Amino acid sequence: MSAVEIRQAVVADSALILGFITELARYEKAESEVIATESDIRDSLFSESSTTSALICTLDGEPVGFAVYFFNYSTWLGKHGLYLEDLYVSPDCRGTGIGTAILKHLAKIALSKNCGRFEWSVLDWNEPAIRFYQAIGAKPQEEWLGYRLSGKALESFANSQ
Repeated sequence: MSAVEIRQAVVADSALILGFITELARYEKAESEVIATESDIRDSLFSESSTTSALICTLDGEPVGFAVYFFNYSTWLGKHGLYLEDLYVSPDCRGTGIGTAILKHLAKIALSKNCGRFEWSVLDWNEPAIRFYQAIGAKPQEEWLGYRLSGKALESFANSQ
């Protein structure tokens, strides 16, 4: 039987994480949008002031997936929530239960921190992921639309009078 292990990422995983991010972006048809460097990953995930964490999943000692998450807050619940920013499993390991194992690990972290919810986003065209999430009981948030300010729009708004 193959041994699946999930552990907290460490600074030495920075290049591996960037590699997984690039693979995920390639899958999402957005590889050219990845501007992060290994140094950016190291500084943002592993600095003393970081509020973000990462997991590495291995199969028989070989890295096969990762997750990046952070804690948000719900005023209505009066509790923190766990937000999954990215989840990626190498293509040859999909359908083996690794994604489920990573999500269960994160769900246990959420419960151990008394979180009121565990949330993430999925691209509307990613049918395999949507089916997977629905199979574990996750429900889409149909009334809520995500909005984003980034790049020049963020700078322009922040600096407007």
